[in-house]
Amino acid sequence: MLQTCRVLRSRAGPSPGSWQPLSFDGGAFHLKSTGELTRALLVLRLCAWPPLVTHGLALQAWSQRLLGSRLSGALLRASIYGQFVAGETAEEVRSCVLQLQNLGLRPLLAVPTEEEPDSAVKTGEAWYEGNLSAMLRCVDLSRGLLETPDPTGNALMQLKMTALMSTRLCKQLTSWVLRPGDSLELSPKRLAEAMDSGQDLQVSCLNTEQTRHLQASLSRLHRVVQHAQAQRVRLLVDAEYTSLNPALSLLVAALATRWNSSGEGGPWVWNTYQAYLKDTYERLRRDAEAADRAGLAFGVKLVRGAYLDKERETARLQGTEDPTQPDYEATSQRDSQESSVAPQFESIISLALSLLYSPALTSVHDYWKDHILDYIDLCQQSDVFAFLNTV
Repeated sequence: MLQTCRVLRSRAGPSPGSWQPLSFDGGAFHLKSTGELTRALLVLRLCAWPPLVTHGLALQAWSQRLLGSRLSGALLRASIYGQFVAGETAEEVRSCVLQLQNLGLRPLLAVPTEEEPDSAVKTGEAWYEGNLSAMLRCVDLSRGLLETPDPTGNALMQLKMTALMSTRLCKQLTSWVLRPGDSLELSPKRLAEAMDSGQDLQVSCLNTEQTRHLQASLSRLHRVVQHAQAQRVRLLVDAEYTSLNPALSLLVAALATRWNSSGEGGPWVWNTYQAYLKDTYERLRRDAEAADRAGLAFGVKLVRGAYLDKERETARLQGTEDPTQPDYEATSQRDSQESSVAPQFESIISLALSLLYSPALTSVHDYWKDHILDYIDLCQQSDVFAFLNTV
């Protein structure tokens, strides 16, 4: 999905409290016609209607049977599709992006494809290979959207890992990673070496078919990052469900080991941290310190999170602790008395900024002290648009 970015800039290390939110001062509305603003309000109301959210796919299938694909598609383009999708062609996407760039917004492209944890098993690698082709094209489009190509790599693209490897394998890797003493077999360094060499990787917790799929998935991830680095596009790997995230973070660490060294101009691979999870403070601090020990640059994308209801429902059904923060305020800001990890920081944003600009974390600081900091704030109901794979 193409997401709009809110960009906050600094050439020197900022104090965490010095950032001010970007204000449009009404300027965004001048780009929109009355019809477009009316559509945006209608879509906002529709997306807040629980029956439509719950039964959206069934309603879409019903409308196609009743109205036919052409009329049903026209209605979608005039409503939800038109609100969230920048265009079906590169030219349509570029036109939309140029409008938003006039407001100081930069695009964050993505192929909006992922595999749900309970989806049907895919036969073979064809579906994942098709997604790889779409992502490689998306890298090229991300580069092409810059008015003037920037050799420092200021183009951004979001990457969904479950478009390139199965959620079942991610769950299997997660269970193995979380077992004490057994995770060394799946170290980031070992996975990075397998990506580079292309040699067979033997993992005792996986059967032959799973091992073959892991090898193919590593190859796909390697090809995407290799192409992105060549095109000077930075990849922001999306976080997903907590049942998958440990595996996704392992793969991000493996990619970072290979591509995030300062000599490569990194960080080219960034991880995403969901502020609504209770353990995000600790994971963010731990990952930044691990990157510094390895001599790697470190990139962060912060989001509130998109799987709140499902995470809570899964915890309830499994009888486990709810991994999410109790409310909106707790997600945005932590009580210093409750935070044993970073009691001096009032929010996860201030923690992230301090980690990136901390002189104590030499490798991390050496990159960010000389670079513009892009704070990616995912807008939710306004001009969030997508580049769809129409092939």
